[in-house]
Amino acid sequence: MKSSNGNGTIATRSDGPLSVQHVAFDANGNMPLSEQERQAMIEQLEHKFAEVMDILRIDRTSDPNSRETPRRLARMWVNELFIGRYTPPPPVTIFPNRREVNELIISKGIKVMSVCSHHWQPISGTCTIGYMPDKSIIGLSKLTRIVEWFSRRGQIQEEMGEQIADYLEELLRPRALGVIISAKHYCMIARGVEADHEHSDMVTSVMRGQLQHDANLRNEFLRLAIP
Repeated sequence: MKSSNGNGTIATRSDGPLSVQHVAFDANGNMPLSEQERQAMIEQLEHKFAEVMDILRIDRTSDPNSRETPRRLARMWVNELFIGRYTPPPPVTIFPNRREVNELIISKGIKVMSVCSHHWQPISGTCTIGYMPDKSIIGLSKLTRIVEWFSRRGQIQEEMGEQIADYLEELLRPRALGVIISAKHYCMIARGVEADHEHSDMVTSVMRGQLQHDANLRNEFLRLAIP
C-alpha cells in the first residue's frame, strides 16, 4: 500500500485493488467527506468491528450488552471521535480590530477530547489560547470550535498545538499567539506504565510572534493562562 501524507494519497495494494477506492491521509489530517461517504464508512466499519468482537470471543448474540456494539462503535468513530478528519473547518467570522486593542486576549478552559494516534486511547484535557490582535479579532466561541475540529482526530498532543497555532496565525495574523494544552493520556493511564490518573497531565505550549521573542509578555501570558 502506498504511504500517505497529510494531503492524502490513493491507497493501493500489491496483491490487487481495494474493494473500493480509498484516499488515505494522516490520522490528524483532514479531507471532507459527504454524508453518503461517511455512511458507507460506517457500514464497512460495523462489519469489521463485528469481526474483531468475534476474534475476541465476545458473544454478540446472547449477550444483550454486546448485540449492537459494532454499530455503536462504527458511528462513534466516524461521527464523533474522528469527525474532525471528515468535515470542513467550522465557519468563522473575523471582525476588524476597530479600537486597536493591543493587549492579550485569552480564552481558558477550552475542552480537548482527542484520540492518541499510537494506541487509540482518549486524550482528555483543556486548551488555553491567547493572542494579541493586529487588524483582526475573532469571537471566543469560534476558538472552541477550532480546537474541537483539530482535536477530533487521531492525534499526538505536540502536533495538535502546532496545528491550532498555524491555523489561527493564518486566520488572524496576530502580533502574538500562544496555545497551551494540558491533558491526560489514557495510553499511559490504562496501559503500559499505568501512570497516576491524578498527576499525569502532559502540558505543551506553542508561542508565536511577540510571545516567542518578548520574555515579559510571555511571562504575563503564562501567569494569566496557568493557575
